[in-house]
Amino acid sequence: MSETTDIQKIGKSRLAHTDAGAFVMGNNPFAHFDEYAGLSRTVDWEADPTIIGGQKLVPHGLNNDLPVIIRDIMDKNNLAPGILEREMGLLYGDGAQLYQVKYEGGKVSREYVEDAPVQAWLDSWDYKRYIDMAMVEYKYMKGVYVKRVRNRAPRIGGPGMIKYLEVVPGTDARLEWPDQGPKRLESVKRIWVGDFQNHCLHTGMTGYPMHDPWKPFQYGISIGYHNKYSFGRNFYSVPSYYGSLNWIMRSSDIPEVLKYLSENGITSAYHIHSPEGYWVAKEEKIEKMHPGETDAQRSKRLEELKDETFQKMARVLTGKRNAGKFIETVDFYDEDGNKNEWKVEAIDQKIKDFVESQVKIGEKADSATTSGMGLHPSLSNIIVNGQLSSGSQMLYALKLYMASDTTLPEEVIFEPINQAIAANFPGKKLRMGFYHHSVMKEEDVAPNDRVVNNAENPT
Repeated sequence: MSETTDIQKIGKSRLAHTDAGAFVMGNNPFAHFDEYAGLSRTVDWEADPTIIGGQKLVPHGLNNDLPVIIRDIMDKNNLAPGILEREMGLLYGDGAQLYQVKYEGGKVSREYVEDAPVQAWLDSWDYKRYIDMAMVEYKYMKGVYVKRVRNRAPRIGGPGMIKYLEVVPGTDARLEWPDQGPKRLESVKRIWVGDFQNHCLHTGMTGYPMHDPWKPFQYGISIGYHNKYSFGRNFYSVPSYYGSLNWIMRSSDIPEVLKYLSENGITSAYHIHSPEGYWVAKEEKIEKMHPGETDAQRSKRLEELKDETFQKMARVLTGKRNAGKFIETVDFYDEDGNKNEWKVEAIDQKIKDFVESQVKIGEKADSATTSGMGLHPSLSNIIVNGQLSSGSQMLYALKLYMASDTTLPEEVIFEPINQAIAANFPGKKLRMGFYHHSVMKEEDVAPNDRVVNNAENPT
């Protein structure tokens, strides 16, 4: 981008700034959400339907664009997506496995098993891709749209079977507004799929019946919305970090602020004193060169000359590419013997204080972001008070996470697969879930199996 300079006149002075500097100070990339967040606290977006393509839909967000807004906010942040990736890695563990629930001595446990028919069905479609997408959708939006495709045998009286499952991105699916029954998720009859980011102008919409787990083979294709209930929300869930979005945006702002501070400065950096005698001489020269012009025309020429002069000076004084450049002027004396000279004075911008305050805000934003996402800082590689967490802190944080924060997401992510297993293989009390091996302290591990020894003697 070429760097241009804008000159604004204030009284008898001029203020010069570059486009880049004006952009970062005058255009907030999150302005849309700032307005949205303020209104969303006072407006119930589920109170009335939105109409798209002649269909009444439940709006997902104030302008039916909450998934897109969250995607854009996350794209600009350096921390939040990494935290979600870490959460998904911890949740995934050693991968998805089939298991049976066992009850022994008043305790519930899992017995992981192999089952050839069920595994053959899973291998007939990309179930690992389904799990990956379902995890991402759940962690970002706390809800997952899942399409079921049934076989054709029931058309001629044959046995039904769910052939495969497919995740529909949350940006492309909306619930149909229920005209009958209470205004909540249980009353929704259909789910519509289309390019809602662009108002379905080029794709149109396709409606699918809501999947009924008690009648799994009723429709050739059906979609279910699987989520965990959010308090006060009748239809859609909102992510647990929704209240931390302002902190996430502040965390994203700081690198841009420091970038433009380095390139252009945030406030006025220089005070330029120009001698009045210099401009008087220029005015006299203009009058000689253009004798037929009016006073207004000559004044306009002088103003244009001043703008051009200060533009050249601004281009030299601003920007990191101009470090080391200099300005040459010639001093002179007027008829009364007064010295006329140019002066360029640097303005103390308190850069050190400003940068330190931004760094502190960034640290607070990082901490608030991590807390809002429900992951302990020691598991996110976040430095707290200038120190990384110890190994014991990481261990206990990991055990707490495994004990309290994996069961609910797993239920939502695997609910469609487990419903399909129950429908396709009745009588087999099989389920699928994530397998996690127990994490022990290093002193409780056999010496040959400790991490330090494996690192020194890789196999």
